[in-house]
Amino acid sequence: MATYGSDRLAALADPSRRAIFEALRAGPRAVGELAADLPISRPAVSQHLKVLKAAGLVTDRAAGTKRLYRLEPAGIAALRAYLDGMWSDALKSFADLAERTEEEQS
Repeated sequence: MATYGSDRLAALADPSRRAIFEALRAGPRAVGELAADLPISRPAVSQHLKVLKAAGLVTDRAAGTKRLYRLEPAGIAALRAYLDGMWSDALKSFADLAERTEEEQS
């Protein structure tokens, strides 16, 4: 079963989506602005943004005739919490294994 964190990771698995995600670190941008800096078409950028939005990593708002996309802090925080949890679990497993190995050698 997929979790919210793994859904977000899956959304960032595509190199084009990661490039869009990273471009939005500089601030809100329209599809045309993003497409101008990437080797993919505007429709492709729009599709990638749709996936990122569904994963909760970006949000958009109307600005005149454009839609501006920006990073979604809550989605990024959830992704970070997911990764922090995985890291904590991995460190605990390593510590438990090291402790068992030490006990077996004693």
